[in-house]
Amino acid sequence: MPDLGKGPDHPITHDLRVGIDVGGTNTDAVVLDADGRVIAKAKRPTTPEVTDGLRAALDAVLAQVERRGDVTRVMLGTTHATNAILERRGLGRVAVLRLGAPATTAVPPLSDWPDDLRKAVSAGEAIVPGGHYVDGREISPLDLDAVRRFLDGVRADAVAVTSVFSPADDGHERRVAELAGAEYGLPVSLSHELGSLGLLERENATVLNAALYGVAAHVTDALVTALAERGMSARPYLAQNDGTLMTLEHAARLPVSTIGSGPANSLRGAAYLSGVADAIVVDVGGTSTDLGVLAGGFPRESAAAVEIGGVLTNFRMPDILAIALGGGTVVRGDGVGPDSVGYRITEQALVFGGPTATMTDAAVAAGRVPREAEGWRERLRAAILAHDGPTPQEAGDMSERIADILESAVARADEKVIDAVDRMALGRTDRPLVAVGGGAFLLPDVLPGVSRVIRPEHAEVANAVGAAIALASGRVDTILPAGESRSRAIEGAKEEARARAVAAGADPSAVDIVDLVEVPLSYLSEPAVRVHVKAAGPLAR
Repeated sequence: MPDLGKGPDHPITHDLRVGIDVGGTNTDAVVLDADGRVIAKAKRPTTPEVTDGLRAALDAVLAQVERRGDVTRVMLGTTHATNAILERRGLGRVAVLRLGAPATTAVPPLSDWPDDLRKAVSAGEAIVPGGHYVDGREISPLDLDAVRRFLDGVRADAVAVTSVFSPADDGHERRVAELAGAEYGLPVSLSHELGSLGLLERENATVLNAALYGVAAHVTDALVTALAERGMSARPYLAQNDGTLMTLEHAARLPVSTIGSGPANSLRGAAYLSGVADAIVVDVGGTSTDLGVLAGGFPRESAAAVEIGGVLTNFRMPDILAIALGGGTVVRGDGVGPDSVGYRITEQALVFGGPTATMTDAAVAAGRVPREAEGWRERLRAAILAHDGPTPQEAGDMSERIADILESAVARADEKVIDAVDRMALGRTDRPLVAVGGGAFLLPDVLPGVSRVIRPEHAEVANAVGAAIALASGRVDTILPAGESRSRAIEGAKEEARARAVAAGADPSAVDIVDLVEVPLSYLSEPAVRVHVKAAGPLAR
């Protein structure tokens, strides 16, 4: 790749940002200048130890800028947390504590978890007196002695504390956190910082968060070390699942918030590169295709509980539909996928001299060739013709059969995409579709259900661009009185959201409230509203 950081159209600046996104197949990296222009980009295969791919992608883009010292910020979107949960690897042992007895004993903590994940994570579970009703009254006084007896009997790396209706009153959770830190020296995951009102899903998210503390330390240490090894003083950030950023200190406390950062980065990058704020985004990778919806330039959020590794959670996640279709998806006579050659595509696909027919081969056979691809059609033709047979006639028949299989695969893949777009569009056909990702060339130029297909420049690294341009944010989801004190209470919730955004790394002078939702609650002794507030702002310099 030519040096994109030099030349009259891209003058050297002294405020560069690096965005990195670790995907299942590739790790992408970009450099943006002070005006937000992409001046360097690179893709490197994601490695089994993902930090190796991260270092390779970082080195590749840094080689394209004149001075590494001009890089002031590095933003990382990573699959570390997701992989740890899915693979049951590297997770810490968690003391699971629910504050809600005697009201919540019918369904014990983690009762809906897969057995293997529960065995890997749980150091013990207990329900002790404490918690609140929805109107703020105590269910029962908090029993700190019961907390001590429980913690005395477990060997854990961290504690997860979930109190009934803690988003409305977090006092009991904070008191337990003080005790666990002061008397046991354990890190504590608190549910009011993570999920919304549903108890079991919020508890699940809190336990997963506590189990990921070691994983978060590994990621942050690797990123800090990688920057130090390269003599860089740039400030690092991690991407969150809502398309915004947080400092490493914030990520160390809330590592579960990085789950879903990849799709969110792609959506934000697609909005930035295309200039379109409302659209369907289709991100085609090597293993899967993720579909999401942009609303006002941000990901549309899922209204349903999100399942992670077989566990339901209720923290905010992008509304994403993933289908098993990517550039490395294996093509056979009886269908397409769902298996993929993944990051081994450059060794396995026919266009690269490998033995496996993939969707990349099928797309090339259909004339859908990425701009940067040179000689792909010729190599594919040679690979098809190279199949031997006992006779020239049988060899020719085999070559013709492979060509037919590839042609059929394109039609089947298009059907999958059309169906997925229809499911995400919810009846609207007036929005454009923004095609991004390294496998975006697989998509046709015309699709039913959208007004047009947009292929922005740098689409293949949209996820890394999304990480580089992201804001920092903070959220509050709580219950407030609906009487005369309502206005003051909502202002207090706004201030808390702003404070959380600043804690995540936002500039205190530039934080705005970007989302405010009030939902009246019925059948309460006192009128109340559920309030969700989101604040966001640019990173502090």
